[in-house]
Amino acid sequence: MHDADEALALNALGWILTDEPRAERLLALTGLAPGTLRESLGERSTLAAILSFLTAHESDLIACAVGLDVKPEDIAAAAQRLSGDERNVGGAWA
Repeated sequence: MHDADEALALNALGWILTDEPRAERLLALTGLAPGTLRESLGERSTLAAILSFLTAHESDLIACAVGLDVKPEDIAAAAQRLSGDERNVGGAWA
């Protein structure tokens, strides 16, 4: 796993958590409870779920990319690497 991908996922989570409705949507869509999310932050699948949550919502993806000063494609590529799907890295995120 790429350390940069892990760091990006954690930074993205911090961005997600700045907005309560968005944070609640993350929990609802991933099925994670706050405690479970906290406990599983070192797991590849959790980090992938965080970034995949963003790639599934283009407006959030773009806003997060702007907030973190990264390209949306970088978030999408990290999500794919973390999920183990590297064959489409660099492709479209939506």
